[in-house]
Amino acid sequence: MKRSLLLALCLSVVSAFAGAYDIDEFEAKDQASPDDYISAEFGGKLKTIPADEVSTLQSGRVVVRQKFVDPFGDGDATYQLFQGAAGDDLSSLTALSADGVDYSKLVTTKLYKRRGMKASDDVEKVYFDGKSVYAPGLSSAIVFIDGSAVTLKASESSASSDDEESEDSGETETAAASSSSNDFCDDEEEDCDDEDLSKYRTNAPIDDEADRQYAASNAASDIGDRFGVADEVRFWSGVGLSVLAAASIVMGVTQHMQANKAQDAYDGLNEVYTTVLKDCNGNKVCEEKVLANAQIDVKDEVTGDPMVWTLSDLKSRMETNQKTHDSYALFRNLWFGLAGASIAGAVVLFVW
Repeated sequence: MKRSLLLALCLSVVSAFAGAYDIDEFEAKDQASPDDYISAEFGGKLKTIPADEVSTLQSGRVVVRQKFVDPFGDGDATYQLFQGAAGDDLSSLTALSADGVDYSKLVTTKLYKRRGMKASDDVEKVYFDGKSVYAPGLSSAIVFIDGSAVTLKASESSASSDDEESEDSGETETAAASSSSNDFCDDEEEDCDDEDLSKYRTNAPIDDEADRQYAASNAASDIGDRFGVADEVRFWSGVGLSVLAAASIVMGVTQHMQANKAQDAYDGLNEVYTTVLKDCNGNKVCEEKVLANAQIDVKDEVTGDPMVWTLSDLKSRMETNQKTHDSYALFRNLWFGLAGASIAGAVVLFVW
């Protein structure tokens, strides 16, 4: 029973966290427009498509997931899926994927540029071709699957293409460098071919805009990976506090039940005690005689054997029961207090 309670609480906490990074419904009424990555085929407009059909797209087809934000900030963002033909520039985007992740889940989970971003700062336009995920300007991305962060990276085909381009570019640069170095060599110099060209440096600006953007993207990604760890720490700290709260509640309830048992035992003995002294009507001499001579037949709580108690024995047992009750009540309050503090801390971490 305790394990079931803890498991249910943990699952509810994880589900609540994961819900902020998932798209439950595609209900936007706005219309998306064709762009360089998706072309319209139905009267110049993009047609909506159910989420469960995205993973079975035919070759040459593409789906864009469009996020619509209320410009006045009065309502939550809405989403919709639109299908069309693959645009001419779709091939220029990096095909992203993650091993072991169900493609259908990528359709319904939000996509982020880096770790540590707010749940509402997801990418507005994401493209799907049934195999990979595309986002303009991104060579990697972050999604949350069942509450866990997953990094989408360039697929093997895309990476291979990039490697080939890099190799071709490297060969071209090498050839150019060799040609330019020969311009400074004199045919009469014997050591010209052995000269170390690495000592020559240049301060000329880099004209390749793509290289600058690639370097900036890598730097931003590295910073996001480092500082995005804080989001992971907050999440798992919140889960830990939730588990601690559940365990504290279970312990508090157990202590409360034991305190009630001790109180019931005390009340039962107190009723016998007051009944025996009732006939004395508050007479101290009478009460002292009764305490010294009265005997009560009881049964042993463990073995059930008959026993004879004096009224003094009865009163001593009442005091023991009262102390037992007070002890259980104290720890009950401590456990419930710890549970309350843990819940408050978890709420702060999840909302932060």
